[in-house]
Amino acid sequence: MPDLTKVFWTTTGLNDLKKIVIYIAADSKERAALIFEKMKAKAEKLSGMPLQGRIVPELQFYQVETFRELIESPWRIVYKIEENKVYILSVIDGRRNIEDILIDRFM
Repeated sequence: MPDLTKVFWTTTGLNDLKKIVIYIAADSKERAALIFEKMKAKAEKLSGMPLQGRIVPELQFYQVETFRELIESPWRIVYKIEENKVYILSVIDGRRNIEDILIDRFM
């Protein structure tokens, strides 16, 4: 059986997820819990297939191809792969100006 990649959440990634959950919980604690579980499960799937996400198009424009993303609409889970580890870097609402946020955080 092949070694699985380990998935780690960075402080920024966890803080992004917490903010989303807190915001949703103001209206519905049940929905917030569901979103939390969906996001965590989606990220955990990277342990078996770390390359499944696409290269972040806004960064690819700048020839930055280190960062990939998974979509859990409307959120974008941004991550990078290093050796046999995946680091969840951010969870960003796709309705926001993603390019400015990503450039500010990663460049």
